[in-house]
Amino acid sequence: MVCGVSATLAPQAASSAPSPTAPRRRTRLLALPEARWALAALVAFLLGLALDLGAAPAWAFGPPYAVAYVAGGWEPALEGLRALRRKSLDVDLLMIVAALGAAAIGQVRDGALLIVIFATSGALEALATARTADSVRGLLDLAPATATRLTADGREETVPASRLAVGDVLLIRPGERIGADGQVLDGISEADQASITGEPLPVLKRPGDEVFAGTLNGTGALRVRVERDPADSVIARIVTLVEEASRTKAPTQLFIEKVEQRYAVGVVAATLAVFAVPLAFGAGLTDALLRAMTFMIVASPCAVVLATMPPLLSAIANAGRHGVLVKSAVAMERLGEIDTAALDKTGTLTEGAPEVTEVRPLPGSGLDADGLLALAAAAEHPSEHPLARAIVAAARGRGLSPATADAFTARPGRGVTATVDGHEVRVGRAREDAGHDDGLTVVQVDRDGTPVGTLALTDRLRAGAPATTAALTALTGTPPVLLTGDNAHTAARVAEATGLTDVRADLFPEDKVKAVRELQDAGRKVLFVGDGVNDAPALAAAHSGVAMGRAGADLALETADAVVVRDELATVPAVVRLSRSARRLVVQNLVVAGAFITVLVVWDLAGHLPLPLGVAGHEGSTVLVGLNGLRLLRESAWRSGQVQDSEG
Repeated sequence: MVCGVSATLAPQAASSAPSPTAPRRRTRLLALPEARWALAALVAFLLGLALDLGAAPAWAFGPPYAVAYVAGGWEPALEGLRALRRKSLDVDLLMIVAALGAAAIGQVRDGALLIVIFATSGALEALATARTADSVRGLLDLAPATATRLTADGREETVPASRLAVGDVLLIRPGERIGADGQVLDGISEADQASITGEPLPVLKRPGDEVFAGTLNGTGALRVRVERDPADSVIARIVTLVEEASRTKAPTQLFIEKVEQRYAVGVVAATLAVFAVPLAFGAGLTDALLRAMTFMIVASPCAVVLATMPPLLSAIANAGRHGVLVKSAVAMERLGEIDTAALDKTGTLTEGAPEVTEVRPLPGSGLDADGLLALAAAAEHPSEHPLARAIVAAARGRGLSPATADAFTARPGRGVTATVDGHEVRVGRAREDAGHDDGLTVVQVDRDGTPVGTLALTDRLRAGAPATTAALTALTGTPPVLLTGDNAHTAARVAEATGLTDVRADLFPEDKVKAVRELQDAGRKVLFVGDGVNDAPALAAAHSGVAMGRAGADLALETADAVVVRDELATVPAVVRLSRSARRLVVQNLVVAGAFITVLVVWDLAGHLPLPLGVAGHEGSTVLVGLNGLRLLRESAWRSGQVQDSEG
């Protein structure tokens, strides 16, 4: 069908033998049935045309023309009849009627040409849709078909990557592609993540680092624990969500479909008038019918119908390649409409994990900063508390080697006690801030019952948070609002670091929803970004919701319109800008389609528009708007948003 290209992306299996370099599969033109039928129609038409121009008898060139009619017109005719059974008038059927009408008045050649151009246009649009799917589905080709799994007794076994499970340990040899999303347990190497993250340089991978399925390992060997089911890997989630998006319709598209039915009825009525009025004033039957058929063709709204979905689907595919999974065309369109941003704090602007920011030994303790930190880390080492892990990580970060602790005990709310080098060491929350700034978590270290110093910890600000808030401010014209359930001191500290002025702290989930609704009742269209279960109500209430995906709660991920898979906060303003680019392309497409239809209709009514020229103009505009939408598949469409965001 020329006017209703299917955008469903059928799943395909990954390549069984991926190449060492990132493969890129592109659908071949003749792999599409629309293209094969169009080719058959073209060959038959050219044969008939050669015989026709060679003065052959009608019985010689008639059959090739008939084949062209059938090969190029059977599918849109069938779809049009199905639409009639549903009591709907399909514009595709108008084209077939026009071609048959041309044949009925002896213009068999023009009718066949209409069918050929019609079929060729449909094939090109099907190819454009398939290439959109290729850009996303090609990610599947990056994942290897097999992986080397290590058994509990240390043996190696080769298994299909699809059978890997969370907790499996994989051996990744130099130059191999990583078989699953996971965490490095052992080894140091570099991974080429350009196909997933767009990073131009390989990324250093050490124990504890995250790796992604399909990325290329460098010169070192890695042991990787599978952290995500293959069906839920970054690659698989991109494909699944884009397939879901391709089956949805944006509000503009739905509006156009409502208009299309009335428009088609209007075209039929106007066509009858274009035929009947000149006939009533003495025009010849052939001329009147030919003018009416031409009018029906050029007035059909194929280009208008195709103006919306290609830009939005292309934007979804591009965002997916960069780790932002937009769930539908509706969601992509709504992202571009926002004019206010509201942000959660913990897990969104911050990483949701504490880090040591200050180490203060007390005078007379005999300890310097490293000594105090090493003492606290020795006592905390056996603990699984987040603060304990932060203290141990800080000690390791300074290259310290804490002593071994004995007689470890932990008391909820009181801290831990252990024997370190013969001394009883206690680490627990300080009763007072001990001179530290507000908004910090302060722990006190006691040795043999005597305080020897304090450590201050805070939730680490996410990299790029200040630049992201600045970019959102530039996009919306107003600074984002900080909505958090944390205390006012901590919220103020984060707000100061990110340049926010409207801070609302100590909020329960219902308070966040109330704040979002207050903004929207004031006429704002709010983008809310969060990650936790407590953020889910606000994500649902906002005009558009974005969830941080790496540690986001399931409820938040299900409620949000889009998910930032790798928690790269800077992608939020980038995807908003991409959405606005898609909306601009939709408007461009509607203007182009409307201009073509207006010019061709006026030409046909006021003068004499040859049928082949009318067909070429109509189908050309349809292909033009389809290809214009695919511009957002280019890498430059994403990079331009990133550059401008960084400047903002």
